[in-house]
Amino acid sequence: MQTGFGRRGLLGGAGGILASAALPWDLALAQGLGTLRVGMTAAAVPLTNGVPDQGAEGHRFMGITLYDQLIHWDLSKSDAPATLVPGLATAWTVDPANPRRWTFTLRDGVKFHDGKPLTAQDVVFSFDRVLKTDAPHFDRSAAAFGRVRIPTIASYEAPDDKTFVVETRTVDSTVPYGVSWIGIVHQAAWEAAGRNWDNYMPKAVGTGPWKLESWSIRERAVLVRNPDYWDAKRVPKCERLVLLPLSEPNTRVAALRSNQVDWIEAPSPDAVPSLRQAGFTIVTNQYPHNWTWQFATAEGSPWRDARIRRGANLAIDRAAMKGMLGGLMDEGAGMLPQGHPWNNVPRFRWAFDQAAARRLLAEAGVTPRTPLRTKIGISVSGSGQMQPMAMNEAVQQMLKEVGIEIEFEVFEWNTLLSIWRDGWKAPSNRGITGINISFTAIDPFTALIRFLRSDLAPPAGNNWGGFANPDYDALIGRILSEFDPAAQDRLVSELHAKVVEDALFLFVAHDLNPRAMHRRVQGFVQARSWFQDLTPVRVGS
Repeated sequence: MQTGFGRRGLLGGAGGILASAALPWDLALAQGLGTLRVGMTAAAVPLTNGVPDQGAEGHRFMGITLYDQLIHWDLSKSDAPATLVPGLATAWTVDPANPRRWTFTLRDGVKFHDGKPLTAQDVVFSFDRVLKTDAPHFDRSAAAFGRVRIPTIASYEAPDDKTFVVETRTVDSTVPYGVSWIGIVHQAAWEAAGRNWDNYMPKAVGTGPWKLESWSIRERAVLVRNPDYWDAKRVPKCERLVLLPLSEPNTRVAALRSNQVDWIEAPSPDAVPSLRQAGFTIVTNQYPHNWTWQFATAEGSPWRDARIRRGANLAIDRAAMKGMLGGLMDEGAGMLPQGHPWNNVPRFRWAFDQAAARRLLAEAGVTPRTPLRTKIGISVSGSGQMQPMAMNEAVQQMLKEVGIEIEFEVFEWNTLLSIWRDGWKAPSNRGITGINISFTAIDPFTALIRFLRSDLAPPAGNNWGGFANPDYDALIGRILSEFDPAAQDRLVSELHAKVVEDALFLFVAHDLNPRAMHRRVQGFVQARSWFQDLTPVRVGS
């Protein structure tokens, strides 16, 4: 059945692009050989405190550029999912006698941007900043974005300058993934900034391949290459990296066309054919991305009824959505794209079937004549949000046809992330019963566990909707106790299959991560990851 969702009707045609739009600042001085100017989807420049805001996009452009983490991602390949590799830690091991105890061996010869050597005490300082609320250097902003990544860490210490030891509250095999989000900050640099994080951020000091030259949260950040970076293979090829917050897709496209930027994230789909025709490069790749609605399932939410969740999933015409987006998505197949190791042979897959949707919803008392009316929290832009207004309006219309009438509560992206951390019953959520936050699904914890484990309800984690089920908790416990990768993959596949069959989310799309860039941008390899390595990129004349 056709649902009538045209690309032009919802996205505005190519003629709707703001061809005359200009950025509210002059970037002429930044232009030139060796400078890469990037138009981000964020409405503000990410924070420079080592655990940036603005979601995974903030980590992409400010977390792994200025800083290093104990463990890195290998972002050098486009033909396979990214994997963990040594970063500031050359090795990490679990104590066989106590699987809650992890030991990280630090790399020799690493220096901060101010020339001072990295020590294990700087690692302790950086974890204190996120976890130790009574520390003078506790940073509420860093804690807000970092604590949910490492919720099981109970204690840590530096027995010597080259060793960092972590102990978790429960056995947790996902610790290496979690610490990959925590940038290591130089304690002396914070002290030099008057022991104040606000003063620190314009002159941040890390160990990463880029150094901070200037930072203005509403305008831009300028980073320069670190010629003394400890990994000689990843010394940046460009002299400068300029990061610009351009939240509106047509504004990003106009900035690229008018030569005000060299690279944009998430171009408007309707602009892609004409950009290609004009000689711009369009780069896409499958990656662990998930565009869903996360439902509240605790007492008091209409989505607690599985028939309503399933009916909603049957009402989504994912093929029409893909056509609307010019093919720049995979149809939603769960929390991970079909073919992923954790979604390789799904035992169940949601299809578009309005008749079946109406039957299920009618059993729950929901029909077009007796509709379910509820609110969903969305944003106008943000990290990985694709084209959120057009996509959400399409979903809204699809659901209305089967008796679910949706009102949107629209938030700025960072605000949406904040209320996500508050939980669905907090006053900040304004009565919403579902939330549209696309997210990275790069490991068992970020893909699934943080939304499903009953003890990770806010503020402990991202179980925003209060999901609680002892069978799920038991399976998650087995995953966290399993250190063999193949065995863990089988358990994660089992968990994912349960989530899909129970329709705990509204599964809509998996992004293909489109980027548009000028032909003079060379050397970029688009990894199958939310994160990308900018160090090989060159900008020619």
